[in-house]
Amino acid sequence: MGLVLFAGNDDTSSPDASWSYTSFGVFRQWLAQAEGFALDEMDGFGGQHPWNEVSTTLAPLLNHPDDGGPDLSPIQCTAILPRLQEIAYQPQAGSTDPLLQRHIEDARQLVVVLQLCIEEDVDLLFG
Repeated sequence: MGLVLFAGNDDTSSPDASWSYTSFGVFRQWLAQAEGFALDEMDGFGGQHPWNEVSTTLAPLLNHPDDGGPDLSPIQCTAILPRLQEIAYQPQAGSTDPLLQRHIEDARQLVVVLQLCIEEDVDLLFG
């Protein structure tokens, strides 16, 4: 079983981003680290820190159930996109770490999906 993030446009040929549940958790930990905090210290992820103490436009993505839960609106996608792009396209100083490369590829694929959601004014679905 895995998790797929996709545009709610009813077009099965649209791009999507997919992970195993474990890989998605590791991906979100990486994003949280890029934002300067540890995801496992946050409420809902084993920690006690409330989400209102964290200032990141990625919060709707980071603090979301793996599947189910509310869809992310085009407005939320618009807020998430610039920071995700910054993370996905920042120079990596020639790093060849395969896990880092995978995270970057996943982030770039998610950028494509978010852009589609914004362009077509549809929600980002978790399934």
